[in-house]
Amino acid sequence: MTVKLDFEDCLKDSPRFRAAIDVIESEVTELETKLEKMVKVCSTMLDTGRIYNQSSKQFVSGIRELSQHSSGDNMMMECLEKFSDCLSNMIEAHMELLDTTQRAVKQQVQNLVKEDIRKFKDVKKEFDKGSEALESALLRNAQAPRNKQHEVEDSSSALLAARKSFRNEALDYVLQINIIQGKKKYDILQAMLNLMDGQATYFTQGYDGLKELQTYRKELAAKLHQLVLNAAREARDMEQRHATIKKKDISYDDSIMECKMDAPSGIVMEGYLFKRASNAFKTWSRRWFSIQNNQLVYQKKIKDNVTVVVEDLRLCTVKPCPENERRFCFEVVSPSKACMLQADSEKQQQAWVVAVQNSIASAFSESREDTLSSKSDRTSFTSTGSFDLPGSGKEVIDKKVLDQVQRIPGNAQCCDCNEPAPEWASINLGISLCIECSGIHRSLGVHFSKVRSLTLDSWEPELIKLMCELGNATINRIYEARIEEMTRKKPSPSSTRQDKEAWIRAKYVEKKFIKKLPDSGSRLHRSSLRHHRSANPERTFKPEKPPKPVIKPKPLTLPRTAAPGNMSAFAMSSSSSSSNLHSSGSVGDMHENDGEDDREDMKHLHPGALLYRAAVHQSLPIMADALAHGADVNWVNAAEENRTPLIQAVSSNSLVACEFLLQNGASVNLADSYGRGPLHHATILGHTGLACLFLKRGANQNATDMDDKDPLTIAIENANADIVTLLRLAKMREAEVAMGQSGDETYQDIFRDFSLMASDNPEKLDRRSYTLKLTTM
Repeated sequence: MTVKLDFEDCLKDSPRFRAAIDVIESEVTELETKLEKMVKVCSTMLDTGRIYNQSSKQFVSGIRELSQHSSGDNMMMECLEKFSDCLSNMIEAHMELLDTTQRAVKQQVQNLVKEDIRKFKDVKKEFDKGSEALESALLRNAQAPRNKQHEVEDSSSALLAARKSFRNEALDYVLQINIIQGKKKYDILQAMLNLMDGQATYFTQGYDGLKELQTYRKELAAKLHQLVLNAAREARDMEQRHATIKKKDISYDDSIMECKMDAPSGIVMEGYLFKRASNAFKTWSRRWFSIQNNQLVYQKKIKDNVTVVVEDLRLCTVKPCPENERRFCFEVVSPSKACMLQADSEKQQQAWVVAVQNSIASAFSESREDTLSSKSDRTSFTSTGSFDLPGSGKEVIDKKVLDQVQRIPGNAQCCDCNEPAPEWASINLGISLCIECSGIHRSLGVHFSKVRSLTLDSWEPELIKLMCELGNATINRIYEARIEEMTRKKPSPSSTRQDKEAWIRAKYVEKKFIKKLPDSGSRLHRSSLRHHRSANPERTFKPEKPPKPVIKPKPLTLPRTAAPGNMSAFAMSSSSSSSNLHSSGSVGDMHENDGEDDREDMKHLHPGALLYRAAVHQSLPIMADALAHGADVNWVNAAEENRTPLIQAVSSNSLVACEFLLQNGASVNLADSYGRGPLHHATILGHTGLACLFLKRGANQNATDMDDKDPLTIAIENANADIVTLLRLAKMREAEVAMGQSGDETYQDIFRDFSLMASDNPEKLDRRSYTLKLTTM
């Protein structure tokens, strides 16, 4: 320790000593002022730092909450988590720095001010008192008179004591001066060293933490640069779209109301409609309606639960209501209630009506829910007992559908764009489609094309047989017959949806590429009527009592590979078998015709008559050709007791021909002039598979013919146990539905079994029970 003042100087109490003391006292006073200011500023800094750390912690908590909010964005969540952890570590390090600063600066410097400098001041006070006492003693001693010995002695004694006291106090004061001069240097330097060590530790920890993130920060910067570029492009695209839409001079964009049957969200259509309340006030409320999951629902706000208007669209109908006093109204009618709705415009009204109609049709064609697992011992509920069922159930059939359909010539590629491995089909056209073309077909409406998935939907056995009878190659020979001469280019898999849609509409809706049939008039009608009258001169158009149809042998069938549209091939085939065809007769009538006249008729058949004639021959390619040329699927042959193509298909027991006609809109209840519909004829001829098919398609089993006989009565008279069973089960099912019961799965099981047998083992249905009890329901 360096000696600031010498102890010998304090004993002399010289002016130099006094001057040195004054300088030191000024320095100590100034030092105290500066140290107190530093301690005060340090306290403020520490308090501010703690507030900063607290705010920083809240900021980091906000970042972590944002990270949890961004859980769906991995890039955002990873960035926020890494940076929040790094910032949290830096805050902890800063708190340690504040603690170090408080220990090193505030406490240590404060101790110097409060203890050492205070002690210096206390010693100085004692020194000043001793100095004053010495001055007084010296003055008294100097003033003592010679003649007063006792005063001289007293003053001398007091002076000696004052000098002794001053000496001690001066020595203590000098010691304290020297101590504080050394201690202030040590304490200040130690405090600053500790402070800077803390700062070094803090910044080192921060550097190490940031260095660990250096690679990640560079990668993130590159990604961010790409995001900025993408955002700029998106902003430019949005501005262009905004400008394009802004230029449209329309009051309302009707494209918003587009019906999307194949929408990924499952919502076919949605939008605002006015709904009339069912209460007595009949108030109208505006609600957000949507068609989804084969249901019509609405809600007022997005947070509200949806209200179901129609539970199952398959059970309802829709119709416009022009007679309502409010405009643009339409009504959705279900078995339990009717709902009156109002659109904002006529276009929207039409769009909603079409959307509901398409959804109803789509609901029927879409896959049904799988039933429970197949029973190990499944029994057929027939009056004569039970019979063995085919070993392959619905599940096995579904697995084979894709394989079977794709093996048909031309079906390995999409019918309309040649995309390989199509997994969708149009069941009324008998073609396979890719998923994009299937969506376009669905938008055409079910009156043009009924779309079904080959892998997702369930397939009835008769539908599989129908698909195998036709195929892409056969249908394209009809609908694309003239594309070469018209030099039209067929779309490819890479073509745009607009090109594919234009092609499909031209092909199936406008039918631009089919070969036109010769103008034939009604040649078949006149010829058949002439033959009919010459063979039966006494008969009139409406006989008083209908003859009982007889079971005739199966007529000669046309070759399945015959090219559709080739009328000469059809005529040659029919001419060679014309005597067989007409000698065998048809349902309800037996007559003979001249083969030469019949061949002449076949060459000039108009589409309806061609369909009628091809139905009995079970030639689906010819039938498809006739429908493509505009044949009415419910064409009535007035010359032959008003029979229809469907009744003709029944006469030849053709399950696949009947299914084809039904899929293309044939009426299952259209009767002939004797009042007999297809179900009557199937029952009379004992065609169990066809009776099952018609019942599944909604045939009216209560309809009676001119003899006042319904199909059940005829089946009992003919002792056909299987058909009686089917008819009775259908009646039971009707009764259950009327009473609001869902029934068990026995009904579906038995009808599925009959369908499988009719398709795979029709010979098992060629049996009759003559022990049937003639009982009624």
